Amino acid sequence: MTYETMYAYIAEKEPLCVAHDTIADDLFTKYGVNRGLRDQNGKGVLTGLTTISDVVSFREENGERIPIDGELWYRGYNIKTLISNLDGEYGFEKTAYLLIFGEMPDKTELENFKRILSACRRLPNSFTRDVIMKAPTQDIMNSMTRSILTLASYDKATNSGVLADSIRQCLFLLSVFPMLAVYGYHAYNHYRNYASMYIHRPNPQLSTAENFLYMLRPDGKYTELEAKVLDVALMLHMEHGGGNNSTFTTRVITSSGSDTYSTMAAAMSSLKGPRHGGANIKVMEMMRNIRDNVSDTSNRAELRDYLSKILDKKAFDRKGLIYGLGHAVYSISDPREGVLKSYVERLAEAKGREKDLELYRNIEQLGPELIAEKRKIFKGVSPNVDFYSGFVYEMLGIPQELFTPLFAIARIAGWSAHRIEEIVGAGKIIRPAYKSIMEKCE
Repeated sequence: MTYETMYAYIAEKEPLCVAHDTIADDLFTKYGVNRGLRDQNGKGVLTGLTTISDVVSFREENGERIPIDGELWYRGYNIKTLISNLDGEYGFEKTAYLLIFGEMPDKTELENFKRILSACRRLPNSFTRDVIMKAPTQDIMNSMTRSILTLASYDKATNSGVLADSIRQCLFLLSVFPMLAVYGYHAYNHYRNYASMYIHRPNPQLSTAENFLYMLRPDGKYTELEAKVLDVALMLHMEHGGGNNSTFTTRVITSSGSDTYSTMAAAMSSLKGPRHGGANIKVMEMMRNIRDNVSDTSNRAELRDYLSKILDKKAFDRKGLIYGLGHAVYSISDPREGVLKSYVERLAEAKGREKDLELYRNIEQLGPELIAEKRKIFKGVSPNVDFYSGFVYEMLGIPQELFTPLFAIARIAGWSAHRIEEIVGAGKIIRPAYKSIMEKCE
């Protein structure tokens, strides 16, 4: 059967799927079902308990939910405090220890942990050639997922079910994720874009952020500011509560008794979805479109007019969204955006990108005003971390194909913590219920 014949058949049958699988909106209200497990105010349905992190956007006062500036907590520590207390050091490794083991490491524990991660930054012999370079693709998330599942074949304890093995596997994947991402990109760039091929082995003396830039760049060089900004970006993306899509996926797969590699591959498949992990890419595409259609981006009136067209579905992708503004949980502010913004300003000055930064600042102010005018909203609208993260990665010279993989490099720490917590507290397989509304034949 040819592709043409197959798609002709599908074109004929596709309307049947649409007709029989469309469920009217009023039925969700009738049966009290919250789409996306969230009510109209964005509040999620409770599906579990965790000690790993907390995302705060409201305070309760006399039975009423009062919006507040957003807060993000890792194991009892405010993310702003964790970053402000770095004192010149790189914080990703320390924060990973905190999330996975539940307490802040002292100096000796941190050095031992770093040595463990460094020792784990090794792939099996010929793995890069035989797996990563075998079928290069622009979709680096798919490349990484394939590599993760293949790595299970090299682990004699993949299905042991022993907690210690799961912890070891989590630490191993935490260590090699940057290699899987960067090597996957180099393979794609060489075989598909006909660019030069170079593979730098990770330097055991460097942090995760430093090693990423070292392995990515042909000369392996980077500035201290570049590495520090990337380190902070990774810290901000490491964990965000148990309710986000990929972390919930991690807990669901873990609850079934599946292995670490399969669990993390499933989380990767969730994160690669554009509704979850690709928001900063949409921001970058939108910014390019704005620059192409606004003659003077510093002219606030002209910019405001074009943003209005975007919201009215008359410009950009015609979906009526100003990407990077608004969040499913936060209302007044996203604490991650506030932290990242200060580093963005320093990096933009160092890179001579002040004009671009001015554009971001203007949209940050004008966007919420326009959204408030044009939309019936139930909570505040503010910039989220994705509003600036793509700009940061672009200034660092990181190709867009690696934007979502960078998210994964950070979030593997949170996924690992939630997998371990689910194993330790395992009781039942996570099995939600669906209400059947089908018409039954006689």
